[in-house]
Amino acid sequence: MVPQVANNPNLASSGRERCYACFRPLQHCFCDTIPSIDNRTQVLILQHMRERFHPFNTARIVQRALANSTLLVDHTAQLVARLCLKPGAALLYPGADAKLLTDLPLEERPAQLVILDGTWHHAKTLLRDIPALAALPRIRLAPTSPSQYRIRREPSDVALSTVEAIIAALGALEPETPGFDRLMAAFNTMVERQLAHPKAEYGRRKNTRRRAFGNIPFAVVDDLTNVVVAYGESAAGTRGAKRWAKQPIFWVAERLGTGERFACAICPPARLDETLLGHLELTAADFDGALSLAEAQRAWRAFLRPTDTLSVYNQGTARLLDVLSPGRFDANSHTPALLLKSIEFNSDKSYSTLDEVIAGERLTIAAPPRPGRAYRRLANSIALVRHLHALARQAVQPASTADSSRK
Repeated sequence: MVPQVANNPNLASSGRERCYACFRPLQHCFCDTIPSIDNRTQVLILQHMRERFHPFNTARIVQRALANSTLLVDHTAQLVARLCLKPGAALLYPGADAKLLTDLPLEERPAQLVILDGTWHHAKTLLRDIPALAALPRIRLAPTSPSQYRIRREPSDVALSTVEAIIAALGALEPETPGFDRLMAAFNTMVERQLAHPKAEYGRRKNTRRRAFGNIPFAVVDDLTNVVVAYGESAAGTRGAKRWAKQPIFWVAERLGTGERFACAICPPARLDETLLGHLELTAADFDGALSLAEAQRAWRAFLRPTDTLSVYNQGTARLLDVLSPGRFDANSHTPALLLKSIEFNSDKSYSTLDEVIAGERLTIAAPPRPGRAYRRLANSIALVRHLHALARQAVQPASTADSSRK
C-alpha cells in the first residue's frame, strides 16, 4: 500500500506531513505492512468521535486490512441513524452476561461482529446511548497474555486493543482464513516503531504497571492523598435547553488526604421554587450570601492544587465541574476527572445508581458534616472511592508478596 500524504492542520498539529491512511508521520507510516484479508464474518466498528484522530487508533488498521468490515465514526445520534445490524449480530463486550466466544456452538456463532472503539468510558457511553446495542447478545474473549499495545495504557492486564480483540475473535470464528498473523505483525510494527522514537518514553511502561484491579484507575489504586471527591447540584433545566448548559448552584468537595473541605452556594440563574429546594434538601437561607459564578470559580481554583485528581460519580456532575473549572478536568485535558460510574469493579453485579452501589456493596458511610442531599451524596461518593481503593490494594498485595518471595 502506498502512503497518502495529508497536511491537514487538524490531523498534524506538529506540522509534519502525515499519511492519512494510517495517520502516522510519513517516516513512521506502516501501510506497506498491512495485509488484505478476505474475512467471512462481517465486522462493524462503532467509533467514538473523540477517538477519530488519535494517532494510535487501531480501528484504522482493521478497516484497511479486512475486506468485510465497516467503520462508522460519528456523534451518537448519527450513529443510531446509520447503524445497520444484520441477523446474527453480536456485541464483543465483556461482562457477567457475556458468553465466551470459544464456547459457543457453531449455530450460535455471530455472522456480524460489533465492536465499540474508544476508551472504556467511550465504549460505555456508546452502549448506553445506542438502544439497539443493548438488545444484542454479548460475547467475550479470554486473553491468556497481556496486550502488546504498550504505547497506550489498557484498563487491565487482560484488556486488548481493538485490533488485537478483532484478530482474536476472527481467529476463533474462522481459523482457516489467512492473514491474521500478518495483521498482528503490522500492529506490532506500528508499536515497535513508536517505542523506538526518542520521545516515546511514555511508551516504555512495563505491562506490570497497568491498572491492577479491573478498571480501577491508578489514581485510586496507588494513593488517595491527592484525590478530591466532588458533588454539585444544579437548577432545574429550561425546556428545550441543552442538558449540558446547566449551571451549578451548590458545590461540595473533600480532599481525602487531608480532610480539607470545600462548600459554596452559587447564585442561581433564576429564583428557586420551594419544590426544587425541598428536592435538593436546601432552603432559601442556604443561598444567603451565595457567590456569583465568577466568585465561585475563583474560590474553587484557590482550593485546588496542581497535583489533585478530581473524582465525580457521573457525567452530570462532570459537566458542572467543567463550568467551575473550564477545560481543566474535561475529557480532553491532561488529567480528566475520574467518573466513578464508569468503573466496572464487580463483574457479578450491575448498578444503575450510587445508592444501589452503596446498598449492593454494603458500604459504611461516614456521617456527613452537615445535613442535606449534597453532603450525603458526597459522603456516598467518598465511600465508593475508598471501597475501590481497598479492592485494588487487596488484589495487588498477593502479587507484591509473591514478587518479594522470588527475590
